[in-house]
Amino acid sequence: MVNREINFSLWLDFIERDYLKNEFSKLLEQGIVNGATSNPAIFANAITTSPAYKEQLASLAGKTAKEKYEALAIEDIKTAAQMLRPLYDAGNDGYISIEVDPFLCNDTEGTIAEGKRLFKAIGEPNVMVKVPATQAGYDAMTALMAEGISVNATLVFSPKQATQCFKAMRKGIQQGEKYGACRVEGVISVFVSRFDRAIDAELEAAGIDPAKTGIYNAAKIYNMIEGHEVPNIRALFASTGVKGDALEPNYYIKGLMAAHSVNTAPLATIEAHIKTSDNQEALPLEPSVINGYFMNLEDNGFNMEKLYKQLLDEGLVAFEESFKDMLEQIK
Repeated sequence: MVNREINFSLWLDFIERDYLKNEFSKLLEQGIVNGATSNPAIFANAITTSPAYKEQLASLAGKTAKEKYEALAIEDIKTAAQMLRPLYDAGNDGYISIEVDPFLCNDTEGTIAEGKRLFKAIGEPNVMVKVPATQAGYDAMTALMAEGISVNATLVFSPKQATQCFKAMRKGIQQGEKYGACRVEGVISVFVSRFDRAIDAELEAAGIDPAKTGIYNAAKIYNMIEGHEVPNIRALFASTGVKGDALEPNYYIKGLMAAHSVNTAPLATIEAHIKTSDNQEALPLEPSVINGYFMNLEDNGFNMEKLYKQLLDEGLVAFEESFKDMLEQIK
């Protein structure tokens, strides 16, 4: 659950129209979550599997596939934003994220234009535009935040990416303050479980405990962000669901419980977490402990820079493929 005592936020990483209309309000009323996120894969699954979109899709005949997608997504995001607005107005997060077209990941101007257009079309201040942490994305983050549009930097794997995101966000906030922009916040979405799924088998073969790399990497980035003491830039821990039965369902929520942070998790993960009493702070970790862990990986032949690139490349491709497949199915 949300832990206001330490400013820990829990957001739902799930969007689907019927769920928003029926169940989402219960999570908000009970203080279980205080925000939500979406991405191309989540929308692709919702739009192509749920009958809730059938009627609106029929009304959009003659539109391009992307126009249809945007009409559906904008309605859902607007609904979620309006439901979350009381939390936002009370200063208790209340954000919902929408991602720009994943095929714009290397197009700064295209990302800025689409981010501004989506934000305007939704018409709610508590919308965060998700921008991939690529070279083109950093300048887009600055430009959007300078205009008062909050940003969720996504697909962050490496400390280097996180540092670039932080610098871009801080620059945008400073520019916005100079020109009188309204409330703006940034979250740096550090992906977690993908590290462990990628290398755990190799770690175990080398006699190293599994399911720790994602948490230690996230802890390192969290320390960097918190070290700057910028209140409206936070770490957000993403990709926090588990696969299989080897780990507790809420493993990545419990292991990353931290002040001034956000964890966005799938519905099943949140439902498992609220059945526990796991709300003790797990971070920060001592830098010497984190550095010792990664030195041990390096000594055993694991190349983190190579892994960072691999996971980013895979993430970008996965989002593009989900988006492309969805457009094919609704065109």
